[in-house]
Amino acid sequence: MEYRDKQLTCVECGKPFVFTAGEQLFYAEKNFQNEPKRCKECKATRSTRGDGGRRERVQVSAVCAGCGKETTVPFKPTQGRPVYCSSCFQQRKAPAQPSGVLG
Repeated sequence: MEYRDKQLTCVECGKPFVFTAGEQLFYAEKNFQNEPKRCKECKATRSTRGDGGRRERVQVSAVCAGCGKETTVPFKPTQGRPVYCSSCFQQRKAPAQPSGVLG
């Protein structure tokens, strides 16, 4: 496949930038699925910020699918997927104890 320079728009600053044929080839070799979203300047600014480019932690209120209690989770729940409080989550994560076996 022959690659040609593409003009893209930065999601941070809104300025156009060039996604070169060489960069497209590199992306294809690495099996990257998405084109870059930020220009080089915004990418550089993002990586040199004091927070290391990390987002602030969120605390979202939710109702536990296991016990029905109000809880908070450190992520935005995906619609249609159950959310568990820490107790119910730990219970679900723990391996099931074999029944009828005495130790």
